[in-house]
Amino acid sequence: MIDVREIAEVRAAEERAFALLADGVLMQRASHGLSVTILRLLRSTRGAVVGARVVLLVGSGNNGGDALWAGAMLARRGCRVDALCLPEHPHPHGEAALRAAGGRSVHWRPGDRESTGVLSAADVVVDGILGIGGAGALRPEAAALVEEAMASDAIVVAVDVPSGVDSDSGAVAGPAVAADVTVTFGALKTGLLVSPGALRSGSVILVDIGLEFDSPARTRVLEPIDVAAWVAEPAQDAYKYRRGVVGVSAGSTAYPGAALLTMSAARRANVGMARYLDRSDGVASRVVGQYPDVVVDGMDPGDQSRVDAWACGPGFPGDRLDAVTVGAVLAVPVPVVLDAGALSVLARDGDARSTVRDRHARGHVTVITPHEGEFERIFPGLLAGRGGRLAATRQAASDSGAVVLLKGPGTIIAAPDGTAFIDVEGTADLGTAGSGDVLTGIIGALLAGAWSAGRRDAPSLLEASAAAVWLHGAAGRIAAGRAPVVATDIAAALPAAIRLARFGDAAENGDAS
Repeated sequence: MIDVREIAEVRAAEERAFALLADGVLMQRASHGLSVTILRLLRSTRGAVVGARVVLLVGSGNNGGDALWAGAMLARRGCRVDALCLPEHPHPHGEAALRAAGGRSVHWRPGDRESTGVLSAADVVVDGILGIGGAGALRPEAAALVEEAMASDAIVVAVDVPSGVDSDSGAVAGPAVAADVTVTFGALKTGLLVSPGALRSGSVILVDIGLEFDSPARTRVLEPIDVAAWVAEPAQDAYKYRRGVVGVSAGSTAYPGAALLTMSAARRANVGMARYLDRSDGVASRVVGQYPDVVVDGMDPGDQSRVDAWACGPGFPGDRLDAVTVGAVLAVPVPVVLDAGALSVLARDGDARSTVRDRHARGHVTVITPHEGEFERIFPGLLAGRGGRLAATRQAASDSGAVVLLKGPGTIIAAPDGTAFIDVEGTADLGTAGSGDVLTGIIGALLAGAWSAGRRDAPSLLEASAAAVWLHGAAGRIAAGRAPVVATDIAAALPAAIRLARFGDAAENGDAS
């Protein structure tokens, strides 16, 4: 797992490092990592380093110093390096090093034609205007420089965090750098991973500069090896019930496809059995006709004792039976994931919300999966707060007693105790009709597998939910490698995504059956 740190934690770790290391060591480590990244970019895009034009956008803080020292290293490798410094005083030692290496620095002001010419000829623009301490809108001079730089065709590399992006929240309050690559130091920052900041960060490269933290991270990012633990190969003595049984209540006469999509994903996600709750609306026959391995059962969920977790809500039509079904599923003391129509029930039904809180008090995990519109209906006004998407999701989880999975760029999975994961695997290819139904099926299956394996504590089930989001994203990437993506492609690519987590390579996709 990769830890994600808040700025206060990074500052504290830096202070401890400053007390132990010689002056300037952290900056030298950061600037070396930055220069190495830029050299690699130049080799891959130009085929050569010598003669490349690099323009530094320099503010007065340490990020400006990082950029200047990196510029000096690049100048010594044969690059032409120009630093455009805002009116504040740039880092004096960094500026001296750049000039000693043959680089040039000038104080930039709006309307400077020479600076405009330098930017238009740049191969790489390095954003060192603001660092992790920046908050709110850029000042006018900085905003003008950013807008001028963004008009160039150069590759843009941000130092630590793109200027104009709030490091803790990802908020963007005005003009901001849109980086192709962000080189960040010491730890990942939230603002690089959650929208809208994530949309301006490009590829994020983490450079280890030796920071040490004195407490566990509250926010983390899963890696493939972490996901593999939730979709491990079956034991030699495994059988269908030991591998987990997932129950699905989805679809309706109006939306039968939701049942098929949810079930297609659930049965592929490493469980031993998938069961479908028959609500006597004719959908069950379509499900079993498509998937003959599925068991159909019309009994109350409380009487289906073999089921280890329930996935509920995709394709519900909005009628009275929806609330009855949601209530019946929530009454079962196993993990439950609620999506789509089940979320509409939560939004309008205070009794359902109370049941979720009661489940949390009894130690039973409920996962809810809203997109932003559904989130607003359930938790009105939270997303408009100053803390951004992560803070809003944490607050929603605390208020509701549910694991809240806020979908979107940088999907967030937060528990009531504030522990959270941010997903970096998903792409915009997942933005297609029915994709959420597929995700619900994957979550239900991984919760069932965890429950069956005895991994029933809340932290484990939170991580299993995050692993399901990773698999959904990986399946979307794999499907998109061959053609435009629809939801059936994502479900069909799920076995390949599981293989990717287990072994580091992706199996060929099967058909959509």
